[in-house]
Amino acid sequence: MLAQPRLTYGDPVSRSTMSSKVLYTFGGSVWAAAAELAAAELGYTDSTLTFKTVNLIEGENFTAEFLQKARPNHILFKDLAHMPIQNPNATLPTLEADGKFYTSTAEVISHLAANAPNKVKAGTSIVETIHDDKYDPNFALLLARSDEELSAKAKGVPGLFVSKRQAAIDKYLQDATGSHKEFLEGKKATNGGLLAIVTGAAPAEHTAGFYAKSQAHFASIKTALFEVVPGFLPESGFIAGEVPGEDDFHVGAWLTRIAATTGATSAADGLDKLAAAYGSPLPSKITAYWAAWTARDSWKKVYATALH
Repeated sequence: MLAQPRLTYGDPVSRSTMSSKVLYTFGGSVWAAAAELAAAELGYTDSTLTFKTVNLIEGENFTAEFLQKARPNHILFKDLAHMPIQNPNATLPTLEADGKFYTSTAEVISHLAANAPNKVKAGTSIVETIHDDKYDPNFALLLARSDEELSAKAKGVPGLFVSKRQAAIDKYLQDATGSHKEFLEGKKATNGGLLAIVTGAAPAEHTAGFYAKSQAHFASIKTALFEVVPGFLPESGFIAGEVPGEDDFHVGAWLTRIAATTGATSAADGLDKLAAAYGSPLPSKITAYWAAWTARDSWKKVYATALH
């Protein structure tokens, strides 16, 4: 199971000047980790890229300020609630650069790469493939296929995440209006259904449906791990060659999260945990790719405290 992120991790969301690049991230986010890998590999420094933490467990991504990270400069903060949501999924990473906001992982990494000191191979259709919903690494963390698995998830990070998320939604709903209120009401319904399953309050048929969905997703992740991803990996090194490129930042973060969902805690036990969870030795291309990534200083930096 994933190590529990500290609830006080990093600095809170704050406004920044438009002249600097600001990467909004969180230490337990799989796709924020992809952007962090990119930043490290691309040669960004503290003077060229500022990191700001948005605590997902505390629901800081549901504030009106964060949701409107793409607002025009002339819009006042008090008017945010009446604007259409600009970051509709409230996701990380989000990048603020050159007066604009980039709110998808692909956009964030593409912009970082295009403006970086170190040039790397551009992304391909592999980015879209690894972000396909059927290979979603976030649901891979939350899924449970049995009462036993659900009980374990409820007591761990998934249960903490869902319950804290619901509390944050309820808190922000008290003062929300306009599009912000509408957004939060939708999130409350979706997250509330999941919380009911985690806490045992959901009808039996809902829990059974969740188990079936989880089983299907587990099988889909296995297909990705044993067939899809090896299909675009080289025998050694990275997709981009000797050093990671844009595709690699996405795939490397995805693979690390999947390892974490099986109980892996380090580079040393990742492959064994994956093989045990999926019931078969891993393809040689996966083992070589894991070795290539875990040897990089960037990977060691991003995952210094825990795999996520």
